[in-house]
Amino acid sequence: MTVAESLPTRPAIVTGFVRHGRSMPTRHSFRYRVYQWLIDLDDVPRLPWYLRPLARFDARDHLAGRGPTLKADLQRYLASQGVEYDGRVLMLTNARVLGHVFDPLTVYWCLDSPYVVAEVHNTYGERHVYLLTPDANGTAETAKQFYVSPFNDVSGRYELQFHLDSDHVRVQVSLARGGRTVFGASFDGVPRPASRRAVLTAALRMPLMSQRVSALIRLHGVWLWGRRLPVMPRPQHQVQEGLR
Repeated sequence: MTVAESLPTRPAIVTGFVRHGRSMPTRHSFRYRVYQWLIDLDDVPRLPWYLRPLARFDARDHLAGRGPTLKADLQRYLASQGVEYDGRVLMLTNARVLGHVFDPLTVYWCLDSPYVVAEVHNTYGERHVYLLTPDANGTAETAKQFYVSPFNDVSGRYELQFHLDSDHVRVQVSLARGGRTVFGASFDGVPRPASRRAVLTAALRMPLMSQRVSALIRLHGVWLWGRRLPVMPRPQHQVQEGLR
């Protein structure tokens, strides 16, 4: 099972650390404290008006962006892959903050099925979705098919690991080429009920989370560019079936 029987209360704020590490041709790593949201797509939270600028969830920010709901878009994508699903879905994501959202990796746990969906966004406004079937340890593999970083071409294989229970949420991604891991990223966090006080506390302790994620990605890109790391050509993005 990739999901324990004991699940966090939803909606939840998941506070923890994101880590990135690159091993070649230039070694570079970082760790930041962040928070994300864990929400149920059958009960997407709508906060009181005075907290709404701090967290909104809009179908336009994910998948095909056609709506009318996040779950409808997910079901449309799954159907394009030959999967009919109407069960519960938990989504790990960044919220829209003051009108801005950027979520490098959104995870959808389809609880009553073997599937986990991983949605990847890049800084060019493009999206790609991987339909995964993790094993009993929560591990799945897939070929890389999407241009994410300008310093990594579209080659290699991802290994992804997922864990979700009432006390711990973990997502880990590693990219391998030629039998060697060249990049890894992870998020480890503790879920807590998203009470009004918890929302305000997270926003005050880690303000402008979505903007901060966007800025840090670009800052580290500039750092790598300054170390003369080669920039890989970006291929023409092909929108997937189910995301059109």
